[in-house]
Amino acid sequence: MTEYANTPKPPYYACIFVSKRTEGDRGYGAMSDKMAELAAQQPGYLGVESARDEGLGITVSYWDSLEAIRLWKENAAHQVAQERGKNEWYESFGLRICKVERDSFYKL
Repeated sequence: MTEYANTPKPPYYACIFVSKRTEGDRGYGAMSDKMAELAAQQPGYLGVESARDEGLGITVSYWDSLEAIRLWKENAAHQVAQERGKNEWYESFGLRICKVERDSFYKL
């Protein structure tokens, strides 16, 4: 990913998902792409930023409300991906939900 998410003026919400992957792909890449496309179609979705190195992955998705986050968590296809993540793709993971009250960016 090379672009910042185009978020509105705060307040809005950020879901910060951190993970350590297991070895091998086993369909992870395709599911990740599918989930990114599906999330972008959900009401309240504002954008995403993601990075991964050899060990740690961080994905931050932005939403306009806690209700939008709840509905995304309950999405049937997303629940399938969550289960596969727990059983196949992640050694460990964590999720933080935060209210963004201020943001600022600097560009050269």
